Amino acid sequence: MIAHDLRAWIALLEREGELVRVSAEVDPHLEVTEVVDRVVKSGGPALLFEHPKGSKVPLLINQFGTERRMCLAFGVGSLDELGERVGDILEMQPPEGLRAKVQGLKTLKSIADSRPKSVRHGACQEVVLRGEDVDLSLLPVQTAWPGDGGPFITLPAVITHDPRDGKRNVGMYRLQVLDPRSTAMHWQLHKDGRADHLFSEGRMEVAVALGLDPITAYSASAPLPKHIDEFMVAGFLRGEPVEMVKGMTIDVEVPAHAEIVLEGYVEKDEVSDEGPFGDHTGYYTPVEKFPVFHVTAMTMRRDAVYPSIVVGKPPQEDAWLGKATERIFLPAVRMTVPEIVDYDLPVAGAFHNLCIVSIRKAFPGHARKVMNAIWGLGMLSLTKGIVVVDAHVNVHDYAEVMFYVGANVDPKRDVTIGEGPLDHLDHAPTLQFFGGKIGVDATAKGPLEGTREWPPEIEMDTETRELVDRRWNEYGIDRVERAGNGRMRQSSRRLLRR
Repeated sequence: MIAHDLRAWIALLEREGELVRVSAEVDPHLEVTEVVDRVVKSGGPALLFEHPKGSKVPLLINQFGTERRMCLAFGVGSLDELGERVGDILEMQPPEGLRAKVQGLKTLKSIADSRPKSVRHGACQEVVLRGEDVDLSLLPVQTAWPGDGGPFITLPAVITHDPRDGKRNVGMYRLQVLDPRSTAMHWQLHKDGRADHLFSEGRMEVAVALGLDPITAYSASAPLPKHIDEFMVAGFLRGEPVEMVKGMTIDVEVPAHAEIVLEGYVEKDEVSDEGPFGDHTGYYTPVEKFPVFHVTAMTMRRDAVYPSIVVGKPPQEDAWLGKATERIFLPAVRMTVPEIVDYDLPVAGAFHNLCIVSIRKAFPGHARKVMNAIWGLGMLSLTKGIVVVDAHVNVHDYAEVMFYVGANVDPKRDVTIGEGPLDHLDHAPTLQFFGGKIGVDATAKGPLEGTREWPPEIEMDTETRELVDRRWNEYGIDRVERAGNGRMRQSSRRLLRR
C-alpha cells in the first residue's frame, strides 16, 4: 500500500513496526541529531519526536533511513523494481499485436493520468498565518551540528517557475533560518532553481512545501531533466496524481496535502551569508552568499508534523534517497550508454565522488568511451572518479570490484586523468566547481590494448559445482552459504546496515 500523505505514511510505518514515538522532550539544537545519528547507523526506526523543545509541532525524522522503509514508501519489494517501472516507459516501442497495443495504451494513459491535479481547497491551508503573524520559530527547525551557522530546514520541496516559459521546477534546497520571516535559499550552481532565479527580473515567487507523502518528497531530490515536472513523476510512481492548490499570497500551486507550506518571494539581487553547514560530504560547507527568501505566509494542517533529515558523514538517512535515485535512473543511463550493465554510487563516496560501472566490453578503449559518456551525462557529469569493470562483475560487491582493480589495472596504461566540472560542495579542488577527474579501467585487456597474453581467470567447472550442490547436505558443514564461488560477498546494502 502506498501512502498518499504524510499522516498515512506515519500510520503505515507504525503498523509495520518501523516507527518509534519519542515522548520525552528532546532539543532540536544538536540533541536530536545525536540521537538520530546513533539510530541511523544501527539501522534503527523512523522517529517521531512528539515534544521537541521550544515547539508544539512534532518532528519526524529518519523516515527514509533503511532499504525496507524506502521499499515501503514506493510499494515495491526491491528498489530495482522502480527502475524496471521507469524502464518500461523509456523502452516503449511501436506495439505489434492487439495485446501489445492495449498494454501500450494503458501505459500512456497511466502517464497522462499522472499530471498534477488542481483542486479548490487543500488541507495544507487549514491554518493560515500572514505577514507579521508568520513566525518560523514555531517550527522545530534543527541546528544539526556544532559548527552550523544556525537552524536549517533540510527536507523541503522548493517550488519555482522558469520565468521564460512558466514550467515548474521542484528541488530540495536547504534553507537557513535568518529571522522569523526569512531564510537563505541554498541554490547551488548546477541546480535548476538557481537557473530560474537567474532568468527572473526583480521579484520571483517561491513556495516551500514541508511534510509530503514519501514519494512526492523524494521527487524533489530526483535529478530530472528540466522539462520534466517532478510532481508528474511523483504521480506516476504513486499511481495517483498529486493534488495542488493555489497559494494564499502567491500565484504558485502547492501540494494540497502538505503539512506545512511557506509562501514568499526572492528578490533578484538580494543575498545573505549562508552557512557554515555540516554537509553530506562529512565536512562543513563554508559561508557563501545566497538569495534571501521572504516568507509572506505560513499555512499548515491542524496538528501539523514537521519533517527533517540530518546529513553528515555517511551513512546517513539520505543514503537511501540516493540509492533510490541510482536504481530509478539506471534505465535512463542505459538508454544513453547501452553498453552499461549496471552501476553503483557508493554511499561512502557521497554519490558524486565515485561511480562504479560494469560494461559489455566490445572493443579496445571501450572503458574510456564509457567514462567520457558518464562525464557528459546530466548530474553524473560532476562525478569525480569512475571505475569500469567487465559485465560479469557485481558493482555492488566492493570486495569483488577491488579484486579486479588490483588484478587488472596497470596504472600507467589504465588510469585516465582529466578535468571538468565538480560538485558545488566538493571542497577538495583548487578552484571551486572545477578540478581533476580520474578514471580506472579495471576490465580485462586484449592484445589490441598492448597487453601480453591475458591469463584465464580461475573458476571451478560446472560439473564439479553441480556435484557439490547435490551432495551438500552430506558434508555436514553449517553456517556456510550453499551457493557461491568461494569469494567473500560484502554488498553495499550490508555495509549500510552496519
